[in-house]
Amino acid sequence: MKAHPDGSCREAGVALQTALIVTAIDGIEETAAAVASRLALTVEIASSRAAALRLLDRRGYAVVIVDQMLADSDPEGADLVWKAAGLAIPLQISFALAGTARMEREVRAALARRQREQQQAAAAASAAVDAELKNAVTSFLLESQLALAEEGLSSAVEGRLRNLVEIAARMRDRLGSVPLRDAPRAGLLAAVN
Repeated sequence: MKAHPDGSCREAGVALQTALIVTAIDGIEETAAAVASRLALTVEIASSRAAALRLLDRRGYAVVIVDQMLADSDPEGADLVWKAAGLAIPLQISFALAGTARMEREVRAALARRQREQQQAAAAASAAVDAELKNAVTSFLLESQLALAEEGLSSAVEGRLRNLVEIAARMRDRLGSVPLRDAPRAGLLAAVN
């Protein structure tokens, strides 16, 4: 069953972020609908470990919340749920003690943590690609300029190499300053330019 931001519980519908609640406690639908409404997400409910594993097998979730009572009574089942949760932020809450406000705070904090982690991962991946690209352009530029410094090149080969140097230099300028990895080559670069 799904609780949607509009407060209704339906079997169909898609939301940008989805949370899975794993509990057999009665009345969780009201809590799920309140959390869904306040946090603008879809909340799905699984009343057993088997139901949770089926849902986790079909889709990914931003947050997976397991009832403390269920985890205590079936620790192996809870471990299976956590393993199947993938990249979802895992939460374990005692629904018998926690109210809607606490669940909302926990889910809000988990979603914020997930967003920060995704932003950090994207920034790290972007930096790695940027560094790799800059290194490749620097190598391309250096090797082209070193080839131009060779004696006895035919005018056709020299023209092609100059063209490659110009292309690499334009790429370097578009990427920003590319540090040279090898200081002794810097003098050769200045001499070739």
